[in-house]
Amino acid sequence: MRSTLNLKDKKKNGETLIYLIAFFKDEDKKFVYSTGETIHPNEWDFKNRQPKSLTGRSQKTDRHRAIKLQLDRYSNFFLKITELYKNTNQEITIENIRAEFDIEFKKVTVGKDIFYEAYDEFMSRKIKNQEWADATIKRYKNIKNILQEFEIVRNYKITFSKINDKFYSEFTDFCMTDKQHINNTYSRNLGLFKTFMLWALNNGYTYNAKFRNFKKKKRVITNQIALKIEDLQKLIAQDFDTARLEGIRDVFVFSCVTGMRFGELKLISKNNIINGSVQLKEEKGAEKEMREVPLNEIALYILRKYDYKLPLKANQKHNDYIKEVFKIAGYTENVEKTTTKGKEVIRETMPFYERVSTHTARRTFITMMKQKGKSDKLISKITGHKDMKTLNQYYQVNDEAKKDAVNDTFDIELPSLKKVN
Repeated sequence: MRSTLNLKDKKKNGETLIYLIAFFKDEDKKFVYSTGETIHPNEWDFKNRQPKSLTGRSQKTDRHRAIKLQLDRYSNFFLKITELYKNTNQEITIENIRAEFDIEFKKVTVGKDIFYEAYDEFMSRKIKNQEWADATIKRYKNIKNILQEFEIVRNYKITFSKINDKFYSEFTDFCMTDKQHINNTYSRNLGLFKTFMLWALNNGYTYNAKFRNFKKKKRVITNQIALKIEDLQKLIAQDFDTARLEGIRDVFVFSCVTGMRFGELKLISKNNIINGSVQLKEEKGAEKEMREVPLNEIALYILRKYDYKLPLKANQKHNDYIKEVFKIAGYTENVEKTTTKGKEVIRETMPFYERVSTHTARRTFITMMKQKGKSDKLISKITGHKDMKTLNQYYQVNDEAKKDAVNDTFDIELPSLKKVN
């Protein structure tokens, strides 16, 4: 798509405005935008659509050059913005392009802190469109806090124009060194930041696309805890002095035998239990299909115990209390936790109970199901996973499982041992 420059009134005796003009075929209309520059028709080169080239040094020569420089800004911006819209699959309309010109040439008011204004607008739209779950909202609020802390600690004022290679290096070092983020945490946060930047690019808040080159750290599958059937039996048999800890234990066991996310447990009621299964409609998107989660005798026993209303706490509180449950149950032996930060592998020794969280329950369900030979497709229908790669990240293979697998595979009857002389 091309633009041209023309005079508002070619026959005017005095100076007339210079317009940038482009024809939009889809709308069958002309885009006409005043450059604010004026010139006498006698001084205009109608063939080349620019002020006449003058030689020598004079006020008129300097003025023509200044006008041409300003007109080039308009022509170049038209080319730039239409190419951007094409590359980002946005609809090129007269209304959209006019709005871009108004922002670029200061005909609309733009806030001083446009980066965070854009970020707040991004969040507001996503929330109003009901595109995000509560956990996603929380993550994006956390990213904003991290960016604002980064500005203070590293004395780096964030603007769209300063999202460049230097920002990437400083922000990466801040996250990995100051915040002590491991690779997986850093990569997740950088991915969320890039999602916002792409939205800002597509919505005309910036034309800076350098963020596309920002590379995530290679994600590492860390060793996690998954329970065995004996552990569940031990937990169920454990007595607790308080109803609070007993309730925490019961909710955890329920999650272990259903594979449900902690955030889904609040959706359970008598009304959505049909033929021994929870009919689960996720909050994350109306487009997602209904999911049936089978309830075994353990799950049904726990639901009846609490009249189908599980004694739920806030996620963080539950994470704190479940560690207390496992400590009382005797899971105090030391285990190793391995994480990766940059190129460094970090090994920590800590009590078993410190490794347990709400996620342990879902991981236990998937690990037990896979160890029993259940297919990924069947498991995913229960857990709601769409991506098999994500599903398999939950599967934990311990040393005992490895030994059992090898022994089961090579279960060959051997002859009596004969000593070799």
